[in-house]
Amino acid sequence: RRYPTVELRAETFNGSTHVPVPSDSAFLKALLFELRLVDDHVFVEQRDTCTRINHSSVYSVSTAAGELWPVLAFHKSGLIYACVPLVEGTLEPRPPLLTVSGLSQGLALLLGIVDYISPSRKNEAEMNAKIGQLRNLLIQACPLGTPLNTDIRSLNSSFEDIQEMPADKDQPAWRSSTYKGKPQVNVCITEKVKCMQYDQRDVVDTWQVYGVVNCKCDIEGSAPNVTLSLTLPTNAPPLQDIVVHHCVTSVDPAMLMSTSAEPLHDSVYNGPYKFPFIPPSDSFNLCYYTSQVPVPPVLGCYQLVEEGSQIKIMVNLKLHESIKNSFEYCEARIPFFNRGPIAQLEYKVSYGQLDLSREKSLLVWMIGQKFPKSLEVSLTGTVSFGTAGKEHPTDYVCTGNTAYVKLYFRIPDFTLTGCYVDQHSVQIFVPGKPKITASRELISSDYYIWNSKAPAPMVYKPLLD
Repeated sequence: RRYPTVELRAETFNGSTHVPVPSDSAFLKALLFELRLVDDHVFVEQRDTCTRINHSSVYSVSTAAGELWPVLAFHKSGLIYACVPLVEGTLEPRPPLLTVSGLSQGLALLLGIVDYISPSRKNEAEMNAKIGQLRNLLIQACPLGTPLNTDIRSLNSSFEDIQEMPADKDQPAWRSSTYKGKPQVNVCITEKVKCMQYDQRDVVDTWQVYGVVNCKCDIEGSAPNVTLSLTLPTNAPPLQDIVVHHCVTSVDPAMLMSTSAEPLHDSVYNGPYKFPFIPPSDSFNLCYYTSQVPVPPVLGCYQLVEEGSQIKIMVNLKLHESIKNSFEYCEARIPFFNRGPIAQLEYKVSYGQLDLSREKSLLVWMIGQKFPKSLEVSLTGTVSFGTAGKEHPTDYVCTGNTAYVKLYFRIPDFTLTGCYVDQHSVQIFVPGKPKITASRELISSDYYIWNSKAPAPMVYKPLLD
């Protein structure tokens, strides 16, 4: 979709540095080339030189009229998502990415489109139908080139329900429709924990927690006021790097200034974390946050040693005593890269069940829904391999004995920070007694335990001064 108004503004802002967007076919050809999706086997200095290593999804695309920048593009599930954001100023010298507000707006819009299309990617007919509806949806989401609603799934693909002007002048733009019925609020806190464990003296283990508070407020009225509070246990680490949804009407500035980039000190904001807001009609993420928790939920040790044609493995996992011992699922996956299929396997597990994947290149250790009373589990085994074929996994990073175990788990009704929503603290200024449902969960995300008998790859090591 093209926006002549935006292109005219770009020409006005950029002046002599302006590069027009070429025709659709020419732009697509240039973008595929830049993304290395065509002619990737040919070295082209302009594209492949070491001076143009990209560390983001922002590209400079060569066109007949010059270098078109910035082009925001990424490749996901067989589709390319791309947009050309407006830079409100001169392009020479190029401004820092963080100062170009159009980039964050464009990324939010593209991620909204991904969220809308992705569930249908396995059904080609359904996906084509959704792509066909995108033009109508973009008229609502981005009518004149500025994204107004990036939650594409919440929009109606027909024009019947689109209001030219809200019936109530107090109704904010993000409330696209009004609800009729019993008031109810659903809140879910999802925390994801990322972890890198090495079990080596010279490498520091790292872990991070990322939280998101999702809300769905079915409340009558054109502009209902809701106040929600996040609560932490006594002596829990504070929430940091808080980012709030634009529907939040006011917050303590100190809450937004608390950052994990600085060490924790006495002046850090410890709450209360109150969020007054006028909710959108559909579900939305009220806020995002991080926290510096003292320990990872599962401590692990992985040892892989090659002995002739066989390798010996040993995995120990220990659940920290502060963690709720009640999983929806918990499993450890042990891949074997750059080797043939597993021909012979002898193993012993202290708990759970070990399975071999169909491709015979991955061991899946299903620990189940609870750790034993000792909170420790172990696996030992000997593995030998057949001849490698094209279908077996390869990895340029994990060569030789450099290998990892990856954990997958979900703990319902638990957060690593201890953060929760007190249902009695939710205030809704509407008649009637609303039904309030609050839930929380902890999910693993990129939870790696590296082989301590081999050097960990540099790309996974923390940057130390």
